[in-house]
Amino acid sequence: MANPVDPWSAVADDWGRYWGTFARPVWEPLVRTGGIGPGSRVLDVGCGSGELLEHLQDQGARVSGVDPAARMAELAQARAVGADVRIGDVEHLPFDDAAFDAVLAVNAFQFARDPDDALGEIARVLTPGGVVGLAGWAERARNDLDGINAALAAADDEEPPEDGPLRLEGGLTELLAGAGWAVLDAGVVSVPWTARDANDLVRGILFGEGDATVAELAPVVVEAAAPFRRPDGRYRLVNAFRWAVARTTG
Repeated sequence: MANPVDPWSAVADDWGRYWGTFARPVWEPLVRTGGIGPGSRVLDVGCGSGELLEHLQDQGARVSGVDPAARMAELAQARAVGADVRIGDVEHLPFDDAAFDAVLAVNAFQFARDPDDALGEIARVLTPGGVVGLAGWAERARNDLDGINAALAAADDEEPPEDGPLRLEGGLTELLAGAGWAVLDAGVVSVPWTARDANDLVRGILFGEGDATVAELAPVVVEAAAPFRRPDGRYRLVNAFRWAVARTTG
């Protein structure tokens, strides 16, 4: 049973297997626009199982990570050997003032309880003129995964959730500009997700669910994903992430 205080640790291994590198296409514009390179001190907020940390290390950056899930932090530390990985969240970053040149948060910032407080905490750990890069899911209409999620919601007699403001066009830039940050650039990128067969499809979509639930909902997932099945049995679902990079002005 998942720990209600740390629910992501119970699913961390499966999340890393199926989704760890999923957001890779959005890494490049964040790194490029943020001017991240050899020697840059970078904090990855919500670092998950550490794939972005490892990528940044390969670029020569000096990396640190933070994640509220203990198992995620453990996996990230094992993957990004030498990184400084700690347990914490975006509103309580366990690092000193002005410790970083850049802070990245990929598929993580939407979990902040108070976005303004979170941005204030990010500004605290940045050097003057440091940059923040945020990225997350675009509106559901741009994501093939939405069809599967809608089918699962219907199977539970529920309505699919509405898009949050950060998913919509201009949401990230308006948040950053409204908090006094200087937006450098923003955009949207295609983020495909692939599964090698129906079993991987079901396990990837329903990761963290018990065997009985997986058996019950597997037909729903497979039917909803039928339009995305390739002739070789693989599945390819095209999705989209929005991103924005901004500089501190204080």
